[in-house]
Amino acid sequence: MMRKIGVGALFLVAAVAGPAPMMVAKAAALETASWAITPEDAACHTDLELVSRSGAVAPIALISDGEHVSLRFAKEGVASRAFLPLRVDGRPFSNLVQRTGEEGVAIMNLSDETLAAMRHGKALQVAWFSDEAVSASLAGAAQGIADLKTCGAQVAGQHRAREAELDAQRARTQAEARAKAVADEQLATARAQTAAAEAERQRAAAEAQRASAQADELAAQAAQQRAMVEAEQQRSYAEQERQRQIAAQRRYYYGDGGPPPQDLPPPGYSPGYYRPYYSPR
Repeated sequence: MMRKIGVGALFLVAAVAGPAPMMVAKAAALETASWAITPEDAACHTDLELVSRSGAVAPIALISDGEHVSLRFAKEGVASRAFLPLRVDGRPFSNLVQRTGEEGVAIMNLSDETLAAMRHGKALQVAWFSDEAVSASLAGAAQGIADLKTCGAQVAGQHRAREAELDAQRARTQAEARAKAVADEQLATARAQTAAAEAERQRAAAEAQRASAQADELAAQAAQQRAMVEAEQQRSYAEQERQRQIAAQRRYYYGDGGPPPQDLPPPGYSPGYYRPYYSPR
């Protein structure tokens, strides 16, 4: 919730300065309750408005993650790093300012000394926001800063738990991906080995088939040669047998002084039936 310091605030101070203690307590409670805390993703913030004498407004936000409290503001041309002062009840407290990634937005990291002064101070003044100084009331700052840090601690704790769960989930996903990659690689290796073994088996089978075909061809050639040799032997045996028969016929019919072999009739020739004469012995 934005808070303005101006004429209305002066009338409020005057009203609560009366003699009625109950009204003073109620006004203080209202101002204390005006520190509205809003949770962010990993921190909590409360919005304040710094107001100049002319009525110009400079919005700021106090943010906390439970451990630190920072002042977030927007200013054109802010330096990437600077060491600038805040004034609490006129007393300066310098803190480190760092520009964020968002254009024109910077963060001032508030020191413990600055926070202690803000908890117990009445007014916050900043002179370097614009051409004129701006200020805001610090009424209720003690409880507001305490609530801000408590909220920031809880939100940051939840954020860390979510991040831890996300990290664990990412780790599980990566582990599963690595395991799947290893399994896929092993499966691919096994398939490659199976394919190589099948190719080798087919090559060996083809080689064995070629060897068997060559062996069959050689066996056929050997069988053909044996058949030719056997046929030649049979022709030779037949010729020898024919010559033997011719010689036997010549000896039978003509004796040793008979006609030459070319005058003999061919084997099996018979000019007519006759009864052979066998002389007694």
